[in-house]
Amino acid sequence: MIIITKTQELIDFCKKCSAYEYVTLDTEFLRERTYYSKLCLVQMAHPGNTEDSAVLIDPLSPDLSLDPLYELFKNPNVVKVFHAARQDLEIFFIDKKIIPFPFFDTQVAAMVCGFGEQVGYEKLVRSICNEGLDKSSRFTDWSARPLSNKQMHYAIGDVTYLREIYEFLSNKIKNNKRQAWVEEELKILMDPETYTIDPKYAWRRVKTRSSSWKMLAAIAELAMFREKYAQQKNIPRNRVYKDDCMMELAATRPKSLEDLTKSRLLLRDARKGQIAEGILNSIRQADKYKSNDVERQTPQKEKAQGKEGLSELLRVLLKAKAEEFGVAAKLIATSADLDQIASGEKDLNVFKGWRNEVFGKDAMRLRDGKVALSANGKNVIVVEIK
Repeated sequence: MIIITKTQELIDFCKKCSAYEYVTLDTEFLRERTYYSKLCLVQMAHPGNTEDSAVLIDPLSPDLSLDPLYELFKNPNVVKVFHAARQDLEIFFIDKKIIPFPFFDTQVAAMVCGFGEQVGYEKLVRSICNEGLDKSSRFTDWSARPLSNKQMHYAIGDVTYLREIYEFLSNKIKNNKRQAWVEEELKILMDPETYTIDPKYAWRRVKTRSSSWKMLAAIAELAMFREKYAQQKNIPRNRVYKDDCMMELAATRPKSLEDLTKSRLLLRDARKGQIAEGILNSIRQADKYKSNDVERQTPQKEKAQGKEGLSELLRVLLKAKAEEFGVAAKLIATSADLDQIASGEKDLNVFKGWRNEVFGKDAMRLRDGKVALSANGKNVIVVEIK
């Protein structure tokens, strides 16, 4: 198995890859003890069955720069193929502000091709390649050197089988004329905003049932401070304070260091120093909010009351359309989308692009009483109301 540890070796391999239509890629990283992912390994392969068609790239090697790989990412003639690429792309974007292009995600393509929702790589290997994967090395320490034979065998499998999966899915998409569907879904992954974490909106990650604007104001400020501090120190958010502790702080609204000592959930180290001052300042800032400030920052759409029956009809229609077109239902619309359609909302993604053709148009007509749902013995069908 080839392990690339020197820049010149990577230059040579990337030059070979540039002659092919596509390359497959994956990464191994650690994130348990840091805010940002620590890249530990890059796996890459080009078409072919020879031993040198797939390699492991060691970014921890002091003699290696990833710049040749980033140059390949810019090559418009080579498709960069990943599976479930969100975290992989985030690593590359944070490192060099670069997103591979052109780009293909086999998880997205599999959903468009009817393999289900958030389908895993292992399932695709079984379904398309008729092979099994040993996943026992998934949670090993990828920063340790040297890598074991078991780790290397596991890692290389994430890009060798991916070649057959990509060719199968891309051909199926072309035959079904759904290239535009996949491109539309990939736009989110290709958008730099997807990987730009603004502490101002960190509250969106926090789950709370409170509708009190004072409580929400405190959560917004506490979450913003936590995000900034975690980024600055490169530590996980929960190492600053956990969400349940944030709820406690937002409810008790401490005003002094002495108040912080009364917290049941705040870590001992957080009761002094920068974190303690950050908490107290967050509460002071939250006290300056007015109710309309919180409403502007935390827009929430309530589930429409009295529309549950219509929501259920829309669910039946969605399931029928998903089966008819062979697409994962959640890729078309979420449960929240259905509730908003039932409540009269019109500005939704489901009424745009391919989703509108597949489901949106009929969902709108069903809501407006222009069509009904029936059955022909096997399938749910849409019936025009005259």
